[in-house]
Amino acid sequence: MGHKVFISEDDEYLFGQGTHYEIYEKLGAHPSEENGKKGYFFAVWAPNAADVHVVGDFNNWDENASEMKRTKTGNIWTIFIPGVAIGSLYKYLITTSDGRKLYKADPYANYAELRPGNASRTTDLSDFTWSDEKWYESHKGKDLNRQPLAIYECHIGSWMKHPDGTEDGFYTYRQFADRIVEYLKEMQYTHIELIGIAEHPFDGSWGYQVTGYYAPTARYGEPTDFMYLVNKLHEHNIGIILDWVPAHFCPDEFGLACFDGQCIYEDPDPRKGEHPDWGTKIFNLAKPEVKDFLIANALFWIKKFHIDGLRVDAVASMLYLDYGKQEGQWVRNKYGDNKNLDAIEFFKHFNSVIRGTYPNVLTIAEESTAWPKVTAPPEEDGLGFAFKWNMGWMHDFCEYMKLDPYFRQGAHYMMTFAMSYNNAENYILPLSHDEVVHLKCSMVEKMPGYKIDKYANLRVGYTYMFGHSGKKLLFMGQDFGQEREWSEKRELDWFLLENELNRGMKDYVGKLLEIYRKYPALYEVDNDWGGFEWINADDKERSTYSFYRRAINGKDNILFVLNMTPVERQGFMVGVPFEGTYTKILDSAQKCYGGIGSNVPDKITAVKGLCDYKDYSITMDLPPYGAEVFVFQNPKNKPEKQSSSAKKEKAVKKTSKKTKK
Repeated sequence: MGHKVFISEDDEYLFGQGTHYEIYEKLGAHPSEENGKKGYFFAVWAPNAADVHVVGDFNNWDENASEMKRTKTGNIWTIFIPGVAIGSLYKYLITTSDGRKLYKADPYANYAELRPGNASRTTDLSDFTWSDEKWYESHKGKDLNRQPLAIYECHIGSWMKHPDGTEDGFYTYRQFADRIVEYLKEMQYTHIELIGIAEHPFDGSWGYQVTGYYAPTARYGEPTDFMYLVNKLHEHNIGIILDWVPAHFCPDEFGLACFDGQCIYEDPDPRKGEHPDWGTKIFNLAKPEVKDFLIANALFWIKKFHIDGLRVDAVASMLYLDYGKQEGQWVRNKYGDNKNLDAIEFFKHFNSVIRGTYPNVLTIAEESTAWPKVTAPPEEDGLGFAFKWNMGWMHDFCEYMKLDPYFRQGAHYMMTFAMSYNNAENYILPLSHDEVVHLKCSMVEKMPGYKIDKYANLRVGYTYMFGHSGKKLLFMGQDFGQEREWSEKRELDWFLLENELNRGMKDYVGKLLEIYRKYPALYEVDNDWGGFEWINADDKERSTYSFYRRAINGKDNILFVLNMTPVERQGFMVGVPFEGTYTKILDSAQKCYGGIGSNVPDKITAVKGLCDYKDYSITMDLPPYGAEVFVFQNPKNKPEKQSSSAKKEKAVKKTSKKTKK
C-alpha cells in the first residue's frame, strides 16, 4: 500500500478506445491510500446503471453504506473505502435504470469466494517475490518454431487427490507445484497446460464457463499461491500455458451477463449474443471496452502471473457467425457471408499486442476448420497466432487407430494426409481432454484387440505422433495408459502403475519425450518439407509407414519404421538415404515397455541397392505392432540426391498410374 489509485481522463479515453492494456490496474479493487488512510479503491464499468454501491463484509452488506460516484464520462463508477482489509468479501449492488437491483461479482476481481459462494475478494498481487529471472534469460530471443514443445495438458483438481479426507480432496497450488514438477521433470515435458484456472462456478464446466477472468480459481488457494506454482515451474525450466476462453462466458446472474441491467459485455441481439447449443453468452467484439477487457486480460496473466502462453479456446466459434446455429439464429455480416469481421480484427489486434510486447509468449489457436493463415502474421492478412492445434490430424489419427488392423489398409492415407498440408500453419498435434470424454473412450481403450494389443497399438501410435512434424500435446493419464475416461470428479487411476503394461507405457512415453528433446531433427524444422521425408507412405497392403526427420546440420537424422498390424514382417527392407550405420534408439516391442520382444539389432549397416527410390537399404524382422526408431548421419553433410535409377523408377511408377487412370 502507500499510493493512491484513481481513474484519470486518460484512463477513460484509452478504455473507450479499446487500447488501455493495463486497465486491470484501475478497474476492480486495489489497495490504496487517501488522506493518510489505507483501504481499497473500487472501480467498475457500468454505463447504464442508475446507481452503484459496494456491499461487503466490511460494511455488513449494507445497501446504502458505500455509494460510488460516476466519473466524468459517466461510464465508470468509483469509490475509496478506508479500512478494508485483504481477503474481504464484496459485490457491486447495481441499481438499473428501471429500478431493479443486481448483485454482481467484480469483473476485474483478482480473487473470488470459493464456490458455491460467488462474491469477490480483495487481495494484493504485489505481495509475492519472483525468482524466475533465469527462465526468462534462457528463453530470450529464441525462435519458438525451432524449439522443442511437448505439452502436458492437466486439470489440477483431478490430476491427483489429496489424502486429507476433505470432500474435494484438492491439492493447493503450492502442494500441486511440488508434485507436478517432480512428474514433469521425470517425463521430460517442456510445458504444462492448465485447464480451468480462471474462476468459474461449476466444476463440470472444467473452467470453460468463466465468471472471473482476472482471478485464479479459489479452489486451490490464493493468487499468490498460484504465483508460487508458476515460479516453481520456471525454476525447474518448465513453461506454463493457460486455457483462455474469449469465445463465450457464463450466463450466471452474478457474472457479466446483462451486467448493469443492459447487455454491455454481450450483444443484446440473441442471434449475435448467445450460443444456443452451449447456453452461454458471446462477447460483443464490436465494442471497444469489451475488446479491451479481453486483451488486457491476456496481458494481465502474462505480466502479473508470468504465464508463458495462452491456448485460445473455440476459435472457430468466434470466426464463424453461424457456428453451431441454424438458419434464423444468426445474422450475416455486411458482405452477406458468415465471417465474423469483428472477431477477425480482434485476433489480429490481440496477437499484434501480445506477440509484439512479449515475443516469447505462445498464442495457440484451437481452430477446428480450414480457416486460412491462422499462424500467418497480421501484416500478411493472417490472424497472428504462434501455433494452431491440428484438429484434422487428431481426427484422422484417432479414427485410423480405432480400426481393426484388417481394415487399416483401406484407411491408409488417413495417416499420411496431414503432411500434405503441414506447411500451411505452425501446428501442434493434440491428443487433448476432449478426446477422452463423452463416451469417446480413453486413448488405450480406443485401440482394437486384446489388452496387450491395445497397449502395443498405442505405443506405435504415439511413436508416429512424436515422429510426425508438429509440436506435441498429451492430456494427463494418456502417458501411462489411463483406461477409464477422464472425469473431473476423481483423480487419475495412478494405481494402474502397479501393472506391467502401464509402467511400460509410462516408461515408453518418457523415452519418446527424451528422444524428442535430445534430437533437434524432431523439432527444429516442423513446418516445411525440409525437416521431413517419406521413405514409403504407400505400403497400404502391409499397413507400414517409414519416414525420417532431417537435421539441419546433417547430424543425427531420425528414421521411423512403423508396423500397424499384428503380423511380423520378416526380412523387411527399408530404403535409406545414405550409406553407413543406423543405430536403434527405440524399439516399442521390447519387453521393458510391455512388448513381446524384438530381434531388431542395435545397429544395422546400410547396403547398396535400390529400395523405396533410395540407393541404400536396411533390413530387419519388423515386430508385430512394432515401432523402430534409428539415428543416422549424413556423411560429410552430403546433399541428398536421388540416384538416376531411383528417379527412373519413380517416373515409371507415375506414368503407370496415369495410364491406369
